[in-house]
Amino acid sequence: MTKPLVAVSTDVRQFENYTWHAAPRQYLEAAVSAAGVTPVLVPSFGERLDLEGLIERVDGVMLTGSKTNVDPALYGLEATEENGPYDRDRDATTIPLIRLAIARGVPLLAICRGLQELNVALGGTLDSEIQEMEGRIDHRAPVSDDQDLRFAIRQKVEIKPGTCLAGVFGAGEIMINSVHRQAVGRLGGRLQVEAVAEDGTVEAVSVIDASAFAVGVQWHPEYWAKSDDNSARIFRAFGEAAAAHAAARGRGRIAAE
Repeated sequence: MTKPLVAVSTDVRQFENYTWHAAPRQYLEAAVSAAGVTPVLVPSFGERLDLEGLIERVDGVMLTGSKTNVDPALYGLEATEENGPYDRDRDATTIPLIRLAIARGVPLLAICRGLQELNVALGGTLDSEIQEMEGRIDHRAPVSDDQDLRFAIRQKVEIKPGTCLAGVFGAGEIMINSVHRQAVGRLGGRLQVEAVAEDGTVEAVSVIDASAFAVGVQWHPEYWAKSDDNSARIFRAFGEAAAAHAAARGRGRIAAE
């Protein structure tokens, strides 16, 4: 009996005289501890990868957050220095991977940049620097070197009744963290809004016609997955979906203790 395998997106980074394809530990820790899955990092090599072969071998896809933004050229706008930085190698990998996961019924959890990738992959657009838009609140992290302060749970969102996340949290308000300056602009055609902030900013979406769990959240549940029940719940829901997918394909799972 084996745990579900989950493909995890990677960022391309330059440091220590190397080019790294990497993912932050918090996402991987939450995948292992809260979702109960085995994460597998997918290098951002775009069309050089056999993504169709990959999607046949995994039981879920998890897209991480990042300091980089999706290239605006992918939704019809011009890339500017102010809107960056970008990671076009990641875009070239995650956008087709998202479409394949949905088409093949592979569970998908998209976090922060991942939600934005999901929206763009399904024909939506993004708004940048939303804190400068009339009627919007500042969704960026507080300026601090203390990561716990930056990722503090401090903002309300409203979970819409009858949605996938209503089944996870119940409908109504929950408290989340907020660390973003971009947000959904025009919603992708196959998406429905799952949760909104007090200023109307889209904070979660799901794929309407997906045959498996396919949810994106703008906040960062990975950061507090060990200590905050709401943060853990979404990983447990994703892990259960991945386990069901594995079982349906005859791979089984390790039973929860």
